Amino acid sequence: MKIVILIFAIMTGMGASIKKSATDLSEVKKRHELNEYRGYPNLLPEVEIVAPAA
Repeated sequence: MKIVILIFAIMTGMGASIKKSATDLSEVKKRHELNEYRGYPNLLPEVEIVAPAA
């Protein structure tokens, strides 16, 4: 019975560790993507007016 409890505790700890690692990895990806955009001067689209003036 003690072995079953020990195995359950180990598996629970590993699951929590894997979940934390996945969360940290997704946060790092988001930060990295935001840091890539800092190099661009302006991300707004250019608009060209083609209608005749009234």
